[in-house]
Amino acid sequence: MKTAALCQRRNDIEHQRIEFDGNHAIDKAEGVSQYILNSWQRSAGIVSSASRHAPIDDEQMVSDLWRQSPLSMAAQHEQENMIQLVKEGELVAAISDPCGRLLWTHASGYMRRRAESLNFTAGGHWDEQTVGTNAVGLSLQLKRPVTVFSLEHYLPFVQDWVCYAAPIIHPQTGECVGALDISTTWNKHTPLGQSATAQLAHSIAQCLPQIIPRAEIEIHALGQPRVIYRGKEISMPPRQLEILCLLALNPDGLSLECLHSALYGDAKVSTATLKADVSHLRGQLNGQINSRPYRLAMPVWADFVGIWELLNKQDINAAMAIYRGAFLSKSESPEIIEWRYCIDAIMRQAINTYETPEMLMKKASQSFSGSALFRERIVDLLVQK
Repeated sequence: MKTAALCQRRNDIEHQRIEFDGNHAIDKAEGVSQYILNSWQRSAGIVSSASRHAPIDDEQMVSDLWRQSPLSMAAQHEQENMIQLVKEGELVAAISDPCGRLLWTHASGYMRRRAESLNFTAGGHWDEQTVGTNAVGLSLQLKRPVTVFSLEHYLPFVQDWVCYAAPIIHPQTGECVGALDISTTWNKHTPLGQSATAQLAHSIAQCLPQIIPRAEIEIHALGQPRVIYRGKEISMPPRQLEILCLLALNPDGLSLECLHSALYGDAKVSTATLKADVSHLRGQLNGQINSRPYRLAMPVWADFVGIWELLNKQDINAAMAIYRGAFLSKSESPEIIEWRYCIDAIMRQAINTYETPEMLMKKASQSFSGSALFRERIVDLLVQK
C-alpha cells in the first residue's frame, strides 16, 4: 500500500482511538474492525496503559520449553523459509505457545532492536490479558488469522507496528497449540501479510506429531474446555459439558435424582430439562450413555480426574504438566464447584512451597505457566524480593 494511504488509515484509527479512550463505549468504529473494537473494550478493564513493554520469562527456561515443544519439531520445515522472509522483508517472526508466550523469534537487523525494546523476543508474554489488543493474543482468542495495524494495538509502545498472526491448529484434534506472528513497522504494511502468515501457520500445523488418544473420549476441563471424541474435537453447550464431567467423576453411574442434585443443587429446574440435556449429549456420543443409572459406556480420560490422582500421589511436577486453569471456572454445579475448590487449594499449597521465582519457573510446564495460580504466585514472589 502507498504511504499516503497508510498514513490516512493511521489517522482514521487515531480519531477512533481518541473517541474510544474518552468513554470506552463505541458501538461501531468506521475503519476499525469489530473484532478490534471488541478487543479494545476487553483490554480497557484489565490492562495498564502505563506499560512500556511486555513482561518476559527467564531465557533458559523458555529455551528448554521450546526444545521440548512439539512446535519446535514442526517448525523446522518452515524455519529456513521464515528466516529468509524476515531478512528480505525487514520483519520479525515469532511462534508462541497457546498462552501467548513467545517461544521462538527471529528478527532482521531493521527490527531486532525494536523487538528487543518491547520484549517481543523469546519469553515475552503477548496474550491479550497482559498487553491488550495485539495480533498474537487476538489470533489465539479468535482462533483465526488477524491483522493489527498501528494504533489498533491497545498499548502505545507497540503502535508503530503492524502485526499479522494466525493460530496453529492441530489438524487431528482441532486444538490450538500456538500462534505464528510476522511483524514490521506500520509503514511497511502489505495486504498479503495476513494470508502469508496464515499459510505458514497451516504448513507448520501439518507437521505436528500425531496424537495417540488416551481413551475413546478425552475431557479437558482445566482452563479452556475441550472434548475429543474418537480423535476429533467436538463442541457442546456448557450444560452438556457439565453433565459429561459429572458422569466422568462418577464412573459407577448416577440416578436421575443424584445427577439433578449434583448439577443443579437446590435450583428449581425440572427433571424433564435434565432428561432432554442428557438425551442431546447421548446423541452426540452415538448413544454411549447408559440409563438407570446414567453412566458413560466407553473408556474415558479426564484431566480433572487425572490431576486429582497425581495430587494424591504428591506428584506435583506431573500435576503441573496438565493443569491449565480452574476446573470449569464458570460452572455453578455444586459438585463441580467442590472439585474445583479442592484441586485449586492443593495446587496452590503445592506451588507455595517454591520460594523464588527462579525455582517456580524452572518447574513450571508450558501449560501451567499460563494459569492464574502460577501468575499469582510469581507476583507474590516478585513483590517479596
